[in-house]
Amino acid sequence: MRLTEFTEFMYTEFGQRAADAMLVDHGILELGGRTGAVAIDEGVDPRIVWRALCRDFDVPPDRW
Repeated sequence: MRLTEFTEFMYTEFGQRAADAMLVDHGILELGGRTGAVAIDEGVDPRIVWRALCRDFDVPPDRW
């Protein structure tokens, strides 16, 4: 998944303000407690971050 696609999915699902905050404030246990922003900066595929956030925030799987 490209970063632009990831950003589009985040903004569509959560809204821009919430998505931006989520990426820098929410520690994702599945990713060792890293935030989405840190995980992506460290080379984690945005698709993995997207799916982890969807699980954490109870997004129905059909929207992943």
